[in-house]
Amino acid sequence: MMKRWHLARRLLPLLAGMALLLSACGREDLSTLNPQGPVAEAQFGLMKLSILIMVLVVIVVFALAFYVIVKFRRRPNDKIPVQVEGNHKLEIIWTVVPIVLLLILAVPTVKHVFGLAKDYTKDPDAVQVIVTAHQYWWEFEYPQYGIKTSQELMIPTGKTVSVQAKSADVIHSFWIPALAGKIDTNPGANVNTMFFSADHDGVYLGKCAELCGPSHALMDFKVKSVNEGAFDRWVAAMKEPGKLPADPAIAEVFEKQCLTCHAVGDKGLQLYPNLTGIGDKETIAGILVNTDDPQYKNEGTTHDNLKRWIEDPQAVKPGNSMPKVDLTPEQIEGIAKYLSEYKLNVEQ
Repeated sequence: MMKRWHLARRLLPLLAGMALLLSACGREDLSTLNPQGPVAEAQFGLMKLSILIMVLVVIVVFALAFYVIVKFRRRPNDKIPVQVEGNHKLEIIWTVVPIVLLLILAVPTVKHVFGLAKDYTKDPDAVQVIVTAHQYWWEFEYPQYGIKTSQELMIPTGKTVSVQAKSADVIHSFWIPALAGKIDTNPGANVNTMFFSADHDGVYLGKCAELCGPSHALMDFKVKSVNEGAFDRWVAAMKEPGKLPADPAIAEVFEKQCLTCHAVGDKGLQLYPNLTGIGDKETIAGILVNTDDPQYKNEGTTHDNLKRWIEDPQAVKPGNSMPKVDLTPEQIEGIAKYLSEYKLNVEQ
């Protein structure tokens, strides 16, 4: 017994340290334990209820086990204790109690399962978004407004966003931890639907939650919630004619090498990510974080991140669809400068 107590005393500081470390892992833009919208709030409520019931069961079971171990521990001249087999009162108790606990959990679960399955795809007041997952980027189409964007889903704060999710290749999973639960995106005609909204302006991190290839862990995106005025200005700016580089030589290269796959405004093709307003975005390729104060290897200025991506996309995201384009250092510099300065400036 003493050896076990000494072992427990050694493990307690370790367990306490792990609990303290893990308690610092939550982020407002990423944690399901810090919901930022009504859908996430409802799901968090179910999590708390189920955890509460489980904790209650564990406490009662351990308390009974401890009581039995102490009261009925072996003593000299012990006799066989009174047996409870066939005790109808105890059998009723340990049958009814789990049923009651399951009913307490089942009623709100069923209510929320059907409530969160509500279809908003025909609701004219909801923002309709068609989400298409690609290896390894996200495409967002707004059929109401006739625009497409990528890697950054712009939404108006407080308004319901109706999502129709599908995949262009393999199975992915669309997940915004702080705003809503995950939903699979499947290839073919199988389209899954969900809805969510954000309570506050802010940027929320989204992820692919289904193993989909070598760069699965790098398949991030952002949800940017802004006031309705900024959202309307963004929609109008996305519809404006595209602006090409001021330098004719860079403009010619950009048209020949980039606009055959990408688009800016009304120019080019939208086979791959739309580059309109890319200078405003939080990240390049969903994983290179734009900041003027880089501290980690995946951080840099927008200009530097664009150069890094254009120079060798496979080094940033192995297995993605963008090849290494045959460009001179001067051409890469010119295109990176042009794109980093391509901003919509819709937030006032």
